[in-house]
Amino acid sequence: MPVTKDDVIASLNKVASPDGTPLPQTGTLSDIVAGDKVFFSITVDAAVVQAWEPVRKRAEEAVKAIPGVQSAMVALTAERKAGAAPAAARPAQGAAPGRHAHGHGGQGPSGVPGVTSIIAVASGKGGVGKSTTAVNLALGLRDLGMKVGILDADIYGPSLPKLLAIKEKPETIGGNRLKPIQRHGLTVMSIGFLIEEETPMIWRGPMVMSALTQMLREVEWGTLDVMVVDMPPGTGDAQLTMAQQVPLKGAVIVSTPQDLALIDARRGIAMFKRVNVPVLGIVENMSTFICPNCGTRHDIFGHGGARQEAERLGVPFLGEVPLEMKIRETSDAGAPIVATQPDSPHAAAYRSIAAKVREQLGSGAAAKPSPRIVIES
Repeated sequence: MPVTKDDVIASLNKVASPDGTPLPQTGTLSDIVAGDKVFFSITVDAAVVQAWEPVRKRAEEAVKAIPGVQSAMVALTAERKAGAAPAAARPAQGAAPGRHAHGHGGQGPSGVPGVTSIIAVASGKGGVGKSTTAVNLALGLRDLGMKVGILDADIYGPSLPKLLAIKEKPETIGGNRLKPIQRHGLTVMSIGFLIEEETPMIWRGPMVMSALTQMLREVEWGTLDVMVVDMPPGTGDAQLTMAQQVPLKGAVIVSTPQDLALIDARRGIAMFKRVNVPVLGIVENMSTFICPNCGTRHDIFGHGGARQEAERLGVPFLGEVPLEMKIRETSDAGAPIVATQPDSPHAAAYRSIAAKVREQLGSGAAAKPSPRIVIES
């Protein structure tokens, strides 16, 4: 029988809060994601967070002891009451010693063992084809002879299970590490592999940060030349977590040519520059449409806007990808076009972008020491 929320709550009834109240009766628990992998958070006032850390550990141990549970992740979220002084940030579960989930000082972020370079694929807004671009970019880098992994960092809307037709769950190694899934020569990990497709992720920012940290640090990535991180849209917790937790070699920004998307792309570029992550370049997705019947060109979202923006901001322009039915069809089918139609002109466009990214990585682009970033919950 699958592990249910009731099973988890029954187990947590044996865990006492600092004042002796059973944990489920304290009103501190978030929504519980149950199954063979269990996720939830405990939210308390920042002033008492140290007293609650042993409770978090006992809760995690209690859940792991439930028959059928392969792994559990319990995050402790500290909220500050109005008028109270900010509390010191608690180290993220799975973070390296001396590192903090909410900020760091002079010490730079440590890399992921075995991974040479980590790059982020980001967009200022959703709906611009960022995840499709990330997958095909990863495959293009693979075609250039690199060992490539891809991490789905979009906790709220993971796309890799669909884009790569992955339905199986990752195996657990030694009870506390996950073995990523292999597909089309890529090493793949996504929060979407651990939850049901329709399960809503009702998580606060610190929970998202803890989940990302675990997928970076507690996954057996092996030896990779490059890890491509498919970021969620926008400029929020996930982006800051990645900038803090790992030395990003750079970011690839995906945008359509239209002004509305470019406004948000500018924000994304500004955010990465602020945290000292080099911008490897801009990709103009859905750049133009060629009618398959008459051969007429239609610039549905405009054309050339991303190139002009790259020139204006002084960042590289990586290339254009057309608005093409085959790209959409192969993506929906979990058979990305670079893997399944490698001789198509669209696959060639992605490989051209990948070649420019590899050139940037080889030119010595590297993240500078990260600034101190403090997020108050």
